[in-house]
Amino acid sequence: MIIAKALTIAGSDSGGGAGIQADLKTFQELDAYGMSIITAVTAQNTLGVHGVYPVPIEGIVEQIDAIGNDMGTNALKTGMLFSSEIIEAVSERIHHYQWDNVVIDPVMIAKGGAKLLQDEAVNALIDTLIPLSTVVTPNIPEAEMITNRKINTVEDRKKAAKDIVQMGATSVVMKGGHGSADDVVDLFFDGETFVEMTSPRIDTRHTHGTGCTFSAAITAELAKGVEIKQAVLTAKDFIRAAIETELGIGEGHGPTNHWAYKKRSVKSF
Repeated sequence: MIIAKALTIAGSDSGGGAGIQADLKTFQELDAYGMSIITAVTAQNTLGVHGVYPVPIEGIVEQIDAIGNDMGTNALKTGMLFSSEIIEAVSERIHHYQWDNVVIDPVMIAKGGAKLLQDEAVNALIDTLIPLSTVVTPNIPEAEMITNRKINTVEDRKKAAKDIVQMGATSVVMKGGHGSADDVVDLFFDGETFVEMTSPRIDTRHTHGTGCTFSAAITAELAKGVEIKQAVLTAKDFIRAAIETELGIGEGHGPTNHWAYKKRSVKSF
């Protein structure tokens, strides 16, 4: 039996809706064995981020080496990396182990507005991590920060996606959830062709961890050997089910439902 292994390098969310916790839930639901490298501990719930406590660089490197020297991985994703020092250390270790199927979720700002990436770290992300990526999954504000380009239209998104590929990414998925139209348009670009993935906007406040979950779903599918475009399409189905079937937890931006996709799949047979 071949086991698909998926690794997340990200921050811990004590509320369980985003970060390491969301990633591991998603890996499990998509039949990938999940492993984790914790880069920071956050005190967090649906109302916001109340504290961020980065793990020392040596602790992050030791965690990566523990995986790299024994278990390895078929795919990995990065989430909250917080500082340029952490980004540079993670990039060096990914390069050292020659890991491929690298999904970069450039986590910068939490749903409640808390900054999860220091300003000086954006250049490190561009210079060291994006060139290692199989796919980068920014939302519109993150893409604006990475490309230093204002994004208002789908054409603006296409220009920004081209910019990110020119930085060294193999492909880009620009998420459209921050747009204002009735439909959400997620844009996939593989360096040659654009694919617009359109779906009706869901009216809900329970969207905490959507970006983490979406990128984790892509990672799980890549770990199983699925090609990138199909991995993205499955991830879109996964996160849509997770948002539509809300749990109603918390007084703020509640978490998505990580088991909704598998339950739907079982009922479809």
